[in-house]
Amino acid sequence: MDRWQAMRIFAKVAETGSFAETARHMYMSAPAVTRSVAALEDVIGGRLFVRTTRSVKLTEAGIRYYEDCRRILADIAEAEAAAAGSYATPTGTLAITASALFGQMYVLPVVTEFLNSYPSMRARTLFIDRPVNIVEEGVDVAVRIGHLRDSGIAAIKVGAVRHVVCGSPGYFERFGIPTTPAELKNHRIAASTSAWASPEWRFRNDDRVTIDPILQCNTNEAVITAAKAGWGLTRVLHYQIGPALVTGELQIVLSDYEEPAMPIHILHPEGRHAPAKARAFVDMATVRLRENRLLN
Repeated sequence: MDRWQAMRIFAKVAETGSFAETARHMYMSAPAVTRSVAALEDVIGGRLFVRTTRSVKLTEAGIRYYEDCRRILADIAEAEAAAAGSYATPTGTLAITASALFGQMYVLPVVTEFLNSYPSMRARTLFIDRPVNIVEEGVDVAVRIGHLRDSGIAAIKVGAVRHVVCGSPGYFERFGIPTTPAELKNHRIAASTSAWASPEWRFRNDDRVTIDPILQCNTNEAVITAAKAGWGLTRVLHYQIGPALVTGELQIVLSDYEEPAMPIHILHPEGRHAPAKARAFVDMATVRLRENRLLN
């Protein structure tokens, strides 16, 4: 058995969740893929997949073996590329994930600049407001907001963001400026009901205010639009209103009561062994995000 090829086939089945799709990707017959995985299981002495008529799932042993295979295959690819003198040239498709609005506003411009710099590259973005398992979902680089768990994944801090209360100059002229969080109960509030939203707004020293929003919207973009129109106040991450702060459409209030800022990190699961495409993008994104004054 060609162990390296068997590991490649196993890893592709784990990523696609399908023997048939793996066969198509690797220009093999489905029985050949099945035999290769079965031979690998014989050598290991354990099941790598749980197969049903509808799905193919990794076993616990399979999950651990997949992580090891990814690292080993990456090391082999690195050695081959270095020997061929091509390791310094980014190639292939780069997959990047970030939260939806942050990705659109701040990561996408870096992605397009990267593609301009490396015309042979392709990119796939996953801008979504849910946790993404970057290993299982085949993501090369992630940009995360918030404190990180100790996952062993390489992380580079590139900025920080704050939760801020904001409104338009026109609103403050008509209704006044709140000077303490408790005064928010006297103001019209527009609140998001998105995945990370909470009816409890937290401030410095664990001060908390339960809001009673008159207007609820399912996206942050909508509550920001309402605030810019002078309808009421809202609370968002300050990067989300960066352009409106620059133009003066929105102003931040209660800044003395804000919680400590949350860090922004760039993550790439393979660390120093990351392929050239990931390292080149991380280098570019680190510079671009750090130099953005709205994020630092």
